[in-house]
Amino acid sequence: MAEYLKKSVKEQKQQDDVSVTEIVKKSLNDIKEKGEIAVRELSSRFDNWNPESFRVSKEEIEQATKMVPETFKQDTQYCQQQVREFAKAQLESLSEFEKEMQPGVILGQKLIPIENVGAYVPGGRYPIVSSVQMSIIPPKVAGVDRVIACSPPANGEGIHPGVLYAMNLAGVDEIYSLGGIQAIGTMAYGIEGISPVDFIVGPGNAYVAEAKRQVFGQVGIDQIAGPSENLIIADEKADPELVAADIWGQCEHDFRAVTIFITTSKNLAEEVQIEMEKQITSLATANVAKASWEKNGEIILVQDKEEAVKVANDYAIEHVQVHAEDLDYYLKHLRNYGSLFLGEETTVTYGDKGIGTNHILPTEKAARYTGGLWVGKFLKTLTYQKCTKEASKKIAPIIANQCRYEGMIAHAVTAEIRQRKF
Repeated sequence: MAEYLKKSVKEQKQQDDVSVTEIVKKSLNDIKEKGEIAVRELSSRFDNWNPESFRVSKEEIEQATKMVPETFKQDTQYCQQQVREFAKAQLESLSEFEKEMQPGVILGQKLIPIENVGAYVPGGRYPIVSSVQMSIIPPKVAGVDRVIACSPPANGEGIHPGVLYAMNLAGVDEIYSLGGIQAIGTMAYGIEGISPVDFIVGPGNAYVAEAKRQVFGQVGIDQIAGPSENLIIADEKADPELVAADIWGQCEHDFRAVTIFITTSKNLAEEVQIEMEKQITSLATANVAKASWEKNGEIILVQDKEEAVKVANDYAIEHVQVHAEDLDYYLKHLRNYGSLFLGEETTVTYGDKGIGTNHILPTEKAARYTGGLWVGKFLKTLTYQKCTKEASKKIAPIIANQCRYEGMIAHAVTAEIRQRKF
C-alpha cells in the first residue's frame, strides 16, 4: 500500500478560475467587436505595449540576430535540427493509402496539412526559447502553408532577442509582438492586417489557457496546458544527487509546478531530501523552486515496481522519469504520461529544451486520453470513397434497409435510386 512521506497542500482555486474566465470572456468579446482598437487597449493595459505595428520587421529581426551570442545561435541551431529531424521521422511513419475493400468499393486516406497555424510562445518569468522550436517547426515539417507566431514584449521593449532569433531561424512566416489574451484573440478572429488562423498551439499562463479554451470551435487548439508536471520513479540504486537535481529542475518552472517522487526505498527518500537541502542553497531560482515543492511536491513510498507503475498511471503526469533498474519493464507497463524519460542519464530538461521530442504535452491527467504535440496534429487525416456501378447496386439495398430502420427515408431513397439505375 502506497504511503505518503510528503503530501501536497491543496488550495481552493475556484474563485480565481471564475475571475480568469470572466476577464478572458470580456476581452475576447471586445476583440471580436472592436478589432485592433481592443487589441491595442489590452496590450497597453497588460503589457504596456502599443507600437505603431505589432508585426516584427526584418530590421528588428536583424537587430536581434546581432544581439545574441554566437554560442546561443549554435546551440539553438542544434536544438532546432533535433526537433526537425524527429518531426520528419514522425511524418515518415504516417501514410496515405487506397484499398479495394471488395470488388468495386475503393476507400482511401489522404493526409492534408492545415492551411494556417498560429504559435503562441510565452514570455513571463523566463524567455522560453525552446517553445519556439516545439510550436513552429512541426507544422512547417507537416507542410503548413502559413505559420505565424505571437510572443509578449519583454519589459515593454518588444520580443526577447533570443526568442525572436529562434522564431526567424525556425522558418516562421509572420511574427507579432503580442501576448496573452490579445494574442490568442487576434490569431483566432483576425484584425485589420492580420488574417486569422485555423489552429492555435503553444503553452501559456492561466489567461492564455482560458483564452484557448474559449476560442476552441472558432479554431482548433492543441490542448489546454496546465502547470508543468514531473513524476520521478526511483529504486534503491538511484543516485540521490541526480533525483534531487531533477526535482528542483521541475520546481523552478513556476509556483504551481507539480513534482511527484515515487520510490521503493525509504532510505533513498531520506537521502534525496538531504541532498535537496544542500542543492537549494546555491540555486538562483530557489524562491520559486522551494515554494513550488512545499505546496505541490509529494514523496510516495511504494512496495515494488508494480505498485510504482500503478500509482504513476493513476497520476497520468506530463513528464515521467525512471531512475531504476529494468527500464524495459517501465517502458512496457507505463501508459499514462506525456513523455517518458528512461534511465538516470536522461533528464526531463533534455526533452524540454531540444533533444528532439516535443515539450508541449498533456497536463492535469489529460495523458489518460491524449499525447503531446507532434507533426500529425497539423495534418488532417481525410477519407474518400468511390464505387463502381456494380458495387453501388450491391451495397444500395443494405444501406437503404439501415436508413429505413432509422426512419431516415430520404437517405434510403438516395441508395434505392442508385439500385434502380445501376
